[in-house]
Amino acid sequence: MTFLRNPRLLVGTAAGLGTLLLAVSLHALPFGGDTPPSSTEVAVRVDQVGYVRGETKRAYVMGPSAALKGARFKVLDVDNKVVTAGRLGPATGRWNAKYPSVRTADLSALNTPGTYRVVLTGTAAGRSPAFRVAGAGELMTPLVRDNVRFLQAQRDGADVLSVGALKRGPSHLADEDATVYADPEYDEEDNELLDERLTPTGGQVDVSGGWFDAGDFLKFTGTTSYSVAELLLAQRDLPDMKELSAEATHGLDWLDNMWDGDSETLYTQVGIGAGNDAVRTDHDVWRLPEADDRLVVSPGDPDYTIKHRPVFRANDPGEAITPSLAGRVAAVFALAAQRAADTDPDEAQEWLDKAAAVYDLAETDPDPDEPLVTAFPSAFYPEDSWQDDMEFAGAELALAAAKLGDDRKGDWTADSARWARAYLDSDVKGTLDVADVSALAHVDLATALDGARTNGIAAADLYKDLRRQLEDGVDRAGHDPFGAGAVYDDFDAVPHTFGLVATARLYAKATGDTRYAAFAGQQRGWALGANPWGTSFMIGAGEVYPHCPEHQLANLRGSHDGKGAILRGAVVNGPNAASKLDELNGFPTMKKCTAAPPSGAWTDFDGKGARYVDDVGAWQTVEPSLDFTTTALLAFALTAQADGR
Repeated sequence: MTFLRNPRLLVGTAAGLGTLLLAVSLHALPFGGDTPPSSTEVAVRVDQVGYVRGETKRAYVMGPSAALKGARFKVLDVDNKVVTAGRLGPATGRWNAKYPSVRTADLSALNTPGTYRVVLTGTAAGRSPAFRVAGAGELMTPLVRDNVRFLQAQRDGADVLSVGALKRGPSHLADEDATVYADPEYDEEDNELLDERLTPTGGQVDVSGGWFDAGDFLKFTGTTSYSVAELLLAQRDLPDMKELSAEATHGLDWLDNMWDGDSETLYTQVGIGAGNDAVRTDHDVWRLPEADDRLVVSPGDPDYTIKHRPVFRANDPGEAITPSLAGRVAAVFALAAQRAADTDPDEAQEWLDKAAAVYDLAETDPDPDEPLVTAFPSAFYPEDSWQDDMEFAGAELALAAAKLGDDRKGDWTADSARWARAYLDSDVKGTLDVADVSALAHVDLATALDGARTNGIAAADLYKDLRRQLEDGVDRAGHDPFGAGAVYDDFDAVPHTFGLVATARLYAKATGDTRYAAFAGQQRGWALGANPWGTSFMIGAGEVYPHCPEHQLANLRGSHDGKGAILRGAVVNGPNAASKLDELNGFPTMKKCTAAPPSGAWTDFDGKGARYVDDVGAWQTVEPSLDFTTTALLAFALTAQADGR
């Protein structure tokens, strides 16, 4: 399945951001003493967060073939004591001209909890950043808490939180009385608004609260519902994490605002990101979110829609809703019903009734020649499949009905199985990310089926498709020098990687089959440092991580020199096609960031058509988002409970 993410802040022109200073070495310092080798010699890559006791552990070493051929490695603890040693493994492939050979160091024998580094000996010199070995819960649970911190920083409305030193105030209070507008019309490329003015429908709604989607301040029902679903699923494994529960509730409250049960209307978006000379948009200015409330504007002013943000509908009142949105929102409301069933059955029944109402409005015979209405413009979040969303909704409705003793469980289980069959027979099958929730749906439908075969679907069919998703990644990893299971020369390399981790853990949890456990650990390691660039793609995780994300709050209130606040817990896109990085963003109000190595410092590590840049203008590689982060959060939560499986 092909999924392309449109730029969220692609405005302006490439800006001269100045020379960035090398604030953190691409090769971490040893525990004491020596100077690390330069980037032109040999590089050692590890999972900088750490390895779980008992799992397969692998580091990667890249450099000249002759240097690596006779190289050995040793592992030092914090006292510089050698705890294990060995020879590098056979070459896994070529990376680029500067690093023509990649070999592995097997660290699987290392199971004593502690902090370590890999040091090369023999014909090569080099050392890794520090990493830990610990139990799954000890390593993963802090990462989940950090992911939640990012969501807290993304809050909009009156109930905002100042996370760490990222101080901020309430924002977009005008969303409490926002105007609903008719669908905007765009050119064929979805780049420019064709309407001279937006057309109000006459309705006012309260759509305040929620989360900013990414580095911008737009709010989407599609991405928020995906993220809330992952938070609620993660709660099953971490039920006592209060901040996780609170953040799921925050997202749920906003989705509840976006559904008007009286008029049977689902709203899909708050704010506009692509306009024209007469309609300025969220993507036209670089500012703090609370600055929008201070604007003095009148109707007809180009900046009017920045302060008084338009709301767009997914359907006309009482009419059918795009099935991808209807299915996903219904699934989230049903998950909310499941969460409340044991403590507040009346609240749970209210959520179930809302879920059923949204589900019943799904357009299940959409025009195949028309794009699914997921956002305006649709290129922001294009989506090919919707049967997976309907399967997800039916499964969660069935599980909620079972908890509440609702006699519709059988009907919803049968519905979910029917949509699962349609998904399996389609040509748009993908893997877990914001455009494909089949992995989440399959696991819970298997539970709802309870051993039965319905509409030609049994649990075995669903597990077979989970293996299909994972085998695609395993096959790709087998041909990549660093074992990457996701495509990294296009958008969403990192969230796709975490999606594979989550899917492997879901599969093991559902079936008891741990054949993909090593693959899951390998993919987690790639995203957290064991990749060609030697950086973790989660802010604050490891020694080397993004310091200059394209994120307005982080840029204007956070660290620019490595000494201030960071957007801890945010997950970024990661590497992208080199051709997509020809032009970076720039705004007059964008602050220069000197906390990361200069852009050119990463060039030595680019390869296979992929490039990575840690630069505040590089939305292509270092813009964080909701869906990136919650996919990682779910992967971490599932891994935290993986001890003994």
